[in-house]
Amino acid sequence: SLENRDTILNVVKKTSNEVFIPMTVGGGISSIENIDSLLKAGADKVSINSAAIKNPNFIKKSSEYFGNQCIVVAVDAKKINNDWFVYSHGGTKNTGLYALEWIAKIQELGAGELLLTSMDKDGTKSGFDIDLLEKVSKFLTIPVVASGGVGSLEHFYEGVVKGKADALLAASVFHFNEISIKEVKDYLLKNMIDVRL
Repeated sequence: SLENRDTILNVVKKTSNEVFIPMTVGGGISSIENIDSLLKAGADKVSINSAAIKNPNFIKKSSEYFGNQCIVVAVDAKKINNDWFVYSHGGTKNTGLYALEWIAKIQELGAGELLLTSMDKDGTKSGFDIDLLEKVSKFLTIPVVASGGVGSLEHFYEGVVKGKADALLAASVFHFNEISIKEVKDYLLKNMIDVRL
């Protein structure tokens, strides 16, 4: 709705005025106009998922219009038997798409970055899905943000060293003050991973 859109834009504007780190905004983005409004409100990047699955050309169109550095494609993957499948609508609907094929396609269509969430690992605190990350890193040239499964400092290290991720996403360990961002950065730096302090 228009009211909801205005609320989101206000949140993005207020956040960009207070927070001076790159900000990616996602959720319900389905048009060039949506992207334009969010970037003008202060987002540095936008993350698209279900709209890209519904219309893959949206990736190409938005990357060409805004530059691929602004376009992140989020992929929620779940392993079934020996293959990963893409889920949409907040990870609730199996699209039937093979995740590795879809990820190769999003790169080909011009995505500037991949946000890869392992549905199997998300919330488990058992570590990133290293197997999935390793497979993806073999053929992708765009940056990969690993998501799903962080429970310890070691998991961050493994995501970079074993999974070859370019960036790492964690939620609950930070939200519930189990690990601080400073602890993560100090740990990674101590283990020879280049991070900004």
